[in-house]
Amino acid sequence: MNPTYHPLLEYIREVNVRNSDLKVTNLLGVSVTKEFMPSIANTIGTDMSTYKIVEKGQFVYIADTSRRGDKIAIALLSDYDNAIVSQAYTIFEIIDHEALLPEYLMMWFRRPEFDRYARFHSHGSAREVFDWDELCDVKLPVPPIARQRELVAEYETLTRRIRLNEQMIAKLEETAQALYRKMFVEGIDKEKLPEGWRMGRLGEYCTIITKGTTPDSFSETGLVNYVKAESITSSHNLDESRFSYISEYIHKNELKRSILQKDDILFTIAGTLGKFCKVPSKILPANTNQAVAIIRVNPDLISCFAIYGMFIGGFHVEYCKRNIQQAVQANYSLETIHSIPILIPDDATLSVYTKQMETIITNIDCKFIENEKLKELLSLLLAKMGK
Repeated sequence: MNPTYHPLLEYIREVNVRNSDLKVTNLLGVSVTKEFMPSIANTIGTDMSTYKIVEKGQFVYIADTSRRGDKIAIALLSDYDNAIVSQAYTIFEIIDHEALLPEYLMMWFRRPEFDRYARFHSHGSAREVFDWDELCDVKLPVPPIARQRELVAEYETLTRRIRLNEQMIAKLEETAQALYRKMFVEGIDKEKLPEGWRMGRLGEYCTIITKGTTPDSFSETGLVNYVKAESITSSHNLDESRFSYISEYIHKNELKRSILQKDDILFTIAGTLGKFCKVPSKILPANTNQAVAIIRVNPDLISCFAIYGMFIGGFHVEYCKRNIQQAVQANYSLETIHSIPILIPDDATLSVYTKQMETIITNIDCKFIENEKLKELLSLLLAKMGK
């Protein structure tokens, strides 16, 4: 049985309370990931009494969609009792929480179908706007409040698990960093290395350090993933929603130099410098562009877990900072990546370090995989709202 859809106009009302007494100082903005974030605006000399107050349980969105791609910046305040936002934002609230839960409505706003709807109904020339009237015309199924609570509980269970995994990943990376410092930094005099230790260059322990290029054409139906610098996250993972796609012919011919393999280390050398990740088998076949260096460790000389652990430990950071190439935009040359100094301990020490890093990195990979499956379940749950 198809659900009955109701316009939001029946459930919401606009709120416009100004910070006239300057009591609220927590200035926030809203991101296209539909989260509140600390504002980075320069407010020196700004009259903050004209800013709008948003209370816990209220929504904030910005009507101007011109500079936000395919996403609508909208969020529900839940982590603070109140905050202030720019006058450019629209604030609204649900009239009756026994008719519509704020958390249920926020789930609806997180559906990709809502973003597509809002972009399609945005209007204007120099500025595209999804205004208040358009928002009020949005229709959604509103099941009984008990069913809303069930869906919200399912959603929050999944998101809580994702957050716990993200926290675990951060803790594991902190452990890897501490292990690297203990092994290679603290108490180590590079002028008087322990017996059997040696200094080398990263390139000596790799079979390939190269980069990709931009193909002549992309294909929405291509079977090969095309990884860009923006596909690599700051948490050392790959955001597959930011992949492009190329044909198998281009992959094997035009871009044959940059065909990716499992456990290659990808390192951004243009744009946002220094992001890195390890290539998982599930994205193959895959290729990449000229903003990403491909570092393929020679397994006959050293384990990829040891090298990747050194990247997590930050062994490359200071050297790379000192060797930025300045052109139209800052970048690293492949020679810089080749020349990153690397401290190699004696075989016994290296073996211990490698085993410890393999355990940590394997656990990190497992948490990433689990989160991907949880996010798939989230997507299915959001899709179920419209059925």
